[in-house]
Amino acid sequence: MKRFWKTAEAVAKDGGWTIELDGRPVRTPARELLTVPTAKLAEAIASEWNDVGERIDPRTMPLTGLANAAIDRVAPDRQAFAAGLAKYAEGDLACYRAEGPHELVERQAESWDALLSWARRRFDVDFRTTSGILHVDQPAATVEQLAHAVAALDAFHLSGLSPLVTIGGSLIAALAILEGGLSVEDAWRAVSLDERWQLEQWGSDAEAEAALENRRSDFFAAARFLDSLDG
Repeated sequence: MKRFWKTAEAVAKDGGWTIELDGRPVRTPARELLTVPTAKLAEAIASEWNDVGERIDPRTMPLTGLANAAIDRVAPDRQAFAAGLAKYAEGDLACYRAEGPHELVERQAESWDALLSWARRRFDVDFRTTSGILHVDQPAATVEQLAHAVAALDAFHLSGLSPLVTIGGSLIAALAILEGGLSVEDAWRAVSLDERWQLEQWGSDAEAEAALENRRSDFFAAARFLDSLDG
């Protein structure tokens, strides 16, 4: 679609914020009014629309996409969406360690033990870790507590949390970002540790590096989305 507007702006309306293009409200793909809960997020989305060139490229508008998802996909059945994310508590990345080589094992321990320590303190739970790919059951109380934390979130927070969980494979890292227990930079280093290790060992691979960078971009965009829900 070609750009058809001159200016996008955030507008306060009915207790929320909408985005207008030359005075006309933006709607989601399901034709719902694109209404977000904070001025900070509305202004960030408006900036995405103002930065559009001659044609719309959804890849350059991640916050718009996440807001659309919150309204069209998450809100209609928030509990089911939350339950899907909560399942990651049963097989979190940080609980599955390599058997070797020694340097990779040490890097994982240093990075992922810190994640688990944060979650233990924050949620008063414990975790079982394993070496290899065979599934290890987590304590029922741990799964229940983390699921409860996810279920308490509204549609917009769930929409922002989702890419962090699915890209990184770690519900714990996503919750740490959400609650300020870990910076997005540190969280990304933790969840991308294995891929970066492989690149180190096998040398430059343009395709693998591009794929990792795309994941990083989406990961950081989701963190910005969550940050924009504060204030």
